[in-house]
Amino acid sequence: MTTPAPSSIIARSALQLRDSGPATVNDLTLTLGLSRTSVENAVTALGDAGLIVEAPAAAGRGAGRPARRYAFDANAGAVVGVDIGVASVRVIIADLAGAVTLQRTFPGIRDEQDGASKLAAVIADMNTTLADARIPIARVRAIGIALPGIVDDQGRVTASVVIPEWSGIDIGSHIRQVFDCPVAVDNGVRLAAVAEHHLGVAQLVDDVLYLSVGNRIAMGLLLGGRPRRGIHNAAGDIGRHAFRGLGSETGQITWRTGQTAAEVFGRARDGDDEAQQEIDRFVTELAHGIATLVMTVDPAMIVIGGGLSAAHGQLLDPLREKLAQHIALPFTVPIAEARMGAEAAAHGALVHAFRRHATAVYGIEGLAVPSITPLPHDGSAAPADPRLPEEEQ
Repeated sequence: MTTPAPSSIIARSALQLRDSGPATVNDLTLTLGLSRTSVENAVTALGDAGLIVEAPAAAGRGAGRPARRYAFDANAGAVVGVDIGVASVRVIIADLAGAVTLQRTFPGIRDEQDGASKLAAVIADMNTTLADARIPIARVRAIGIALPGIVDDQGRVTASVVIPEWSGIDIGSHIRQVFDCPVAVDNGVRLAAVAEHHLGVAQLVDDVLYLSVGNRIAMGLLLGGRPRRGIHNAAGDIGRHAFRGLGSETGQITWRTGQTAAEVFGRARDGDDEAQQEIDRFVTELAHGIATLVMTVDPAMIVIGGGLSAAHGQLLDPLREKLAQHIALPFTVPIAEARMGAEAAAHGALVHAFRRHATAVYGIEGLAVPSITPLPHDGSAAPADPRLPEEEQ
């Protein structure tokens, strides 16, 4: 009787094949420093789990029958990430190795009549994307959902000022019933921070303060590489408290010299003194709030996302100067522009699904989140003027 391989050896073998490419049993034995019997048993277990396939023999191995090579079967299943907003819904699909294979952007759910129709619209968008990718529902191993609001650890929306109809609703459970797979739900700004840490600008640091400056100011916080939720799942819902002059109920940013941020910043670029003064006051207040957060958390990096994050000369550069004045201590906390842009929350949802439901995704225990590989941008879109997004997480 063959002795089953320990789960740790199975996981190490799977990780090696997933992250480093095809290998023979002998290759795995040498690389992992394990006995041949242990590796053979692990390969058998991975085959039973449907995670590996036989790969073509490597060229140049000399005469004789080549040893069998095994490859991780990334196409054995799919993981889905969804970012739900009132202005847009983004759906991305990744294979089991973390490579994004398809992404789609749909109109948001603002015009849907009630909570049920909003959820139905999101589910329809997910089904459309799966159909475009020619992936049957049965192949979906897990789904990650990013949405605006306070979400508890089980995926229930505690409160949402953006989609109030979903307050108190277990959105994850409803989606789970449709797709018959585990669903991981969390706040969109928190998951945007996760994306920047996993595949964006903050990959090398574990204590990150992510600030989304959009219609509102919202925060996602990572400590020790993990998103900080807080005992009431409200960590980061701080915009209307830490930044003076915002709407007391929603943290909404209002502008006096223009209807939108794009208009205000455009007028300032054209030499409008009042618009520039309003931006200066906004940057001062933003720096004051960030300084309070920095001295509370002491992060290694501040990441600025949202619609104004690309405004270097008008926002980020003066913000760096003001923050240094407010802190006035012998250290500097770097401020970086978010790299993932509007796609951050959807990719963060993907990471969340891989991390929260790894055993369901792979059928074995102990596999870490893969390196998520986004689809390449074609570079055809011209950069837009800095402006606020239509919705904020």
